[in-house]
Amino acid sequence: MAKNKDVRVTVILECTSCVRNGVNKESTGISRYISQKNRHNTPSRLELKKFCPYCYKHTVHGEIKK
Repeated sequence: MAKNKDVRVTVILECTSCVRNGVNKESTGISRYISQKNRHNTPSRLELKKFCPYCYKHTVHGEIKK
């Protein structure tokens, strides 16, 4: 029996400002969140505003590859 592709997939969201700035000198690491998205409703990459503990503010977190 053939398996269907899952409609809801787990995605990893990573802070875009930490990645662009090469991470601040004071902080260690990059902010990442795990979320789910519906592949049929949002076929493009997911971007959400989340709190980054390394930047100390709300920034855009974009979907990355696993």
